[in-house]
Parts: sequence; C-alpha cells; structure tokens
Amino acid sequence: MTGRILGIAGPTVAVDLPGLRLYDLVQVGESRLIGEAVRLEPGRAILQVYEDTRGLAVGEPAVSLGRPLTVQLGPGLLSGMYDGLQRPLERLARLTGPFIATGASPSPLDPELRCRFTSERKPGDVVRTGDCLGELHEGRFRHPVLAQVSGTIAAIAQGEVNPAQGVGLMADGSGIAACTVWPVRHPRPCLKKLSPTLPLVTGQRAIDFLFPMARGGTAIFPGGFGTGKTILEQNIAKFASVDVVVYVGCGERGNEMAELLEEFAGLSDPWSNRPLMERTVVIANTSNMPVAAREASIYTAVAMAEYYRDLGCHVLLLADSISRWAEALREISASLEEMPGEESYPTYLSSRLAAFFERAGTVRTLNGRTGSLSMILSVSPPGGDFTEPVTQACLRTAGAFFMLDTSLAHRRHFPAINWFQSYSLYTADMVRHFSGEVSGEWGELRGRCQDLLQREETLREVAEIVGVEGLQDADRLLMRLAERIREEFLCQNAYGDDAFSPPERTVALIRELVERYDAALARLKEGALPDELPSTEAG
Repeated sequence: MTGRILGIAGPTVAVDLPGLRLYDLVQVGESRLIGEAVRLEPGRAILQVYEDTRGLAVGEPAVSLGRPLTVQLGPGLLSGMYDGLQRPLERLARLTGPFIATGASPSPLDPELRCRFTSERKPGDVVRTGDCLGELHEGRFRHPVLAQVSGTIAAIAQGEVNPAQGVGLMADGSGIAACTVWPVRHPRPCLKKLSPTLPLVTGQRAIDFLFPMARGGTAIFPGGFGTGKTILEQNIAKFASVDVVVYVGCGERGNEMAELLEEFAGLSDPWSNRPLMERTVVIANTSNMPVAAREASIYTAVAMAEYYRDLGCHVLLLADSISRWAEALREISASLEEMPGEESYPTYLSSRLAAFFERAGTVRTLNGRTGSLSMILSVSPPGGDFTEPVTQACLRTAGAFFMLDTSLAHRRHFPAINWFQSYSLYTADMVRHFSGEVSGEWGELRGRCQDLLQREETLREVAEIVGVEGLQDADRLLMRLAERIREEFLCQNAYGDDAFSPPERTVALIRELVERYDAALARLKEGALPDELPSTEAG
C-alpha cells in the first residue's frame, strides 16, 4: 500500500494510507524513515516516526510494510550492541560513520556468520509445524530449528551453515529458515508458567541476604539522582547467576553507555570464567535518540530475552531506566493530544507497565524445556519522590522493591539500599533454598541481622537525647555491632574484589560478626568492664 504525507508535527506524521492497521510499520518520505501507526482516523493515520523527521515534506510518499515492529532472532545476537529498533550499532558505525544516517537499516544478524548445524531429520521425512528439525551450535547455546509449515523435507543441511540462508528445503519449494522473526509487543507463547523457586544470586549482600530475588521474578530500585542506580545495575549485570543478560540503556547518557561497553569488554563471567560479553546483549538507546525509538527499546529487549528463555536459559533483563521509557510514552501521548492522567502521564501507564512485567517468569517452553526471564528495572523519580506515578505503578506489580536512600549514598554507602524500607515477596522461598543449599543457619542469621539493625535504629533515637555514654554497656555493644554490619557487611566496594560476594562468603561474614558479638556479650554478662571487652574490630 502506498500513500502520501498529509502533515508533520515533530516526530508525529499524518499520512493518507488506506488499509493501514494499528502498529503497522510505514516508510515515510524519500529518505524512507521508519514510523509506526499509533492512531487510525477517518481518512488518515497518525504515525510516530522512530527517526529525526527533519527534511520531510508534505506530499512525499508513505509505504506500508504490512507488519508491526519485529525483531530477528537466531544465532549472532550475543555480544551484540543494538539500538531500540534492533539496528546493529557496530555495523552501522562501519557503514555510515559515528552518526546513524537516516533510513539506514542493516540486518541485525551477521550475514557472514557460520554455525554448525546438527540435523535430526533426513530428506523424505514428513514433519508438522513446530517439529524440531535440528540445532544450530553457537558456543554453548543450542538454537532449535523448527518447521514453519507441515510437509515433506526435500533437502536438509548437515555441518557448517550460514543461518541467514536457511538449512534446507521443503518439497513445496519453501525454505527451512534457521532464524525467526517475532513482533516485539506480543509475548512469546509457553506451555505453562511456573512458580519461581530458585534464587537469582546478584553478588550484592544487601539483596541476596536481606531481600533475595528469584529467577523469573521482577524487581525495581528507585532512587534520586546520585544514588548509584546505574552502578548497581551494571554490577548486577556483571555478576548475576544467569545464562544471558539483556541490558537496556533506555534514555541514558551516551558516556555512561560507552563506559559500560568499555568495562564489559575486559571482564570475565565469575560463574563460567568466560568473557562477560559472550553472554550479554546491549540495547543502547541514549538520551539524544528519538523518543519513539526509546519507547520501543524495552519491547525489543524483552522479545530478545524471551527468545533465550525459550532455549531453556535463565535470562536477566536490566533496564536503566524505566522512567525514561515512561517519559517517552508521555511525550508520544502529548503529541497525539490524548487525555492526560496524573502528572501528564497517559492514563494507560499502569496497564502498559503491568503488561510488560507479566512477560517475566519461569516457564515450561513449547519444546518442554524450563527457562526463566527475570527483570530488574531502575526508576528515576524526579526529586527522589517515590509517590510519583511511575514508581507507584511499578510497586503494584513488582515482586521486590530495593529503595535507594539518598542519605546512604551521600555517606558513600554502596549499594545504598535502605534496609528498613525495602522488601521482597520471594523471601520465604529463597531463604528456604539458601538454608538447604548453602547453610542451615541462613534463616536464623538473617532474622538476627534484621533484629539487630532494628534495635540499633531505636537506640540511635535514644542516644540522640541522652548521648552514647548514657546508654547501657549492652546497648553500646549492640550499636557497635550494627555499625560493623552496615559498614563491613551491607556496604561493598563496587570496583574492588568485594564487588561480588557469593552466598558462601556472605553467610560466613555475617556469622563471624554475630559470633564476635555473642562472645563479647557473654563476657559482659560475666562482669567484664567495658574497657575489658574484646574488640569487635576486624582481626
């Protein structure tokens, strides 16, 4: 279908294009910019263009592509860096230079990639739609090749192939595709959703010990400017116990994304000792890119994450930050002149976020495997106000809440997770797992740690009135221990050896602190003077 441009208002373009469907992609103008139909009206359609519309003119052609925004899925995604439309940025840099040229759209998958294909079928076999025909080998990943139509196999490859060219032919002349295309706004199907039972180890003691995260769970950590959201997300991306990490820089500064890529290139995965980028996909949609592409970026990322989930992998999706996505949604809504909701966000903000969170989970895939997709999203509330709409909408659906405290961040406490305001709905199951697999003392030590921190907070209020010297000896000892728990256990160096703490080390550290406290308390009960108490200093 071909039409013409009727009007242009920033990134919003009105076109005369009969037969267009909602969310269909359209190429507009002589420069073939990509846009998406976001509203259909009598006699015209409203498009949100993913690229800069400077240079467009009324009357230029508009051509429907007949499909919604899709991603290409298959071997070659890992170690890649893409924008919100899944355009490969490294290949774009070689083709067009450091700035993305309008209309440039190379294939997301490397057309020169070669993989070993192991066939499970032979010519003459009759197959049905969805049957597995074989597997493509990409390192330790096995990509199943499924029959797209029912019929008889005429020819099928064995050995090294180019996935972009397919792996064989059917008797009706159709090719057997090795890669698949999927619309980003549609969740990939599964046989069944399962309850999350295994922990997602992040290496951050404040999370793993106090507020554990589950594989297949969802979490947010809101925080004001300077509270360490980006550093925390990057640390989790480095050390999380997952097979694949999909990291989305949604509306973040370009220098932060450049630092992340430079650092990740030289790091090893602590779980496999392989280069970290081998398990990482980066979606870089920086703040200077069009808002429509920013709004699409998290859908592009989650569709790619679901693909690896369906391979039987444990996948972690990190978005920094979901607030920038919501702001893009607000800007798009304003350009469409929709009725605004609270703080001018669209009234459907909560439902959009809830639908996105629902794509996380542990699932039984269509081929009988078990995979999980976990989500950890940072939120940037303006002025650190957690009552703003994005934070509140996320709170209604997220399973864990890690509140980043500005006062802790100013004291250089990392991660600045407030241990009184944060929570996790997965705690009971995860504590049961750690108690069985790591240490039987896990639950007891966790309870004592929380109790000591709570009692110390109460004593701090008393000490502000009567002074520390006015407290009893046992209370001063408790405050000294709680200070060590904060500074030596909950606080970690994001750039040192302590940046990653496995569960065994975590429980050993808190056990040592509690045992030192119990020994000192026993000495105190025996009549020791405060000056004779054994020091709780390390060593």
